Amino acid sequence: MPRYRFTVEYDGASYNGFQAQKDQPTVQGALEAAIKAFSGQDVRIAAAGRTDTGVHATGQTCHVDLDKDWPARTVMNAMNAHMLAERVSVLDCVPVSDDWHARFTANGRKYLYRILNRAGRPAIEQGHVWHVKKELDAKAMHVAAQYLLGQHDFTTFRDAQCQAQSPIKSMDVARVTRVGAEVHLVFEARSFLHRQVRSMTGSLAEVGLGRWSPEQFKAALDAADRIRCGPVAPSDGLYLTGVTYDTES
Repeated sequence: MPRYRFTVEYDGASYNGFQAQKDQPTVQGALEAAIKAFSGQDVRIAAAGRTDTGVHATGQTCHVDLDKDWPARTVMNAMNAHMLAERVSVLDCVPVSDDWHARFTANGRKYLYRILNRAGRPAIEQGHVWHVKKELDAKAMHVAAQYLLGQHDFTTFRDAQCQAQSPIKSMDVARVTRVGAEVHLVFEARSFLHRQVRSMTGSLAEVGLGRWSPEQFKAALDAADRIRCGPVAPSDGLYLTGVTYDTES
């Protein structure tokens, strides 16, 4: 049974999260419906991660097993042809070995959080950025973000409904930069806890607003106590931008 890996881009504002749900529009549901439309198969795809409602992706990775050995380009084009009404697009598709897995083979995930930092509200980017009117000190936010690097107990930034076995995670990249009217936060790690990025972003924004010092942010992290987390950032500005693997197939 041929297995195909494909990269997906989607506008999360249009969906009730990635994971398929009965009677709710989801990214997984749109992809599986497109596969059935051209192949006739009822399939269950696997993904590198399950993004929440409103979270976007420019580099989500999935795989699917099909009965027929289709050309990879045909799979990609057929899926896109059956999703013209959806806010989902397949960017590439390649055949992979049957022991390759979109989730379990992954060794890294990359996220971007976009904050629109200006007085005027977004018109074009509404639903795709977090709008913060008061000026943020991106340099102070970056200083605070460096405390996230390495291995920590991230309980402070772990959602109460998180099902991960352990709050211990290792952060490889935590970077905050100003890009024109936006502040971009980039996080890279092998894996993340539920709503960890949004929780960290909301607390770093407290630093940027001058309500916390970088040292107070570190103290919140070190406390390993969810009650020490700042306000959780909304889903609007969060993007899964890429997934990395030791081998491609």
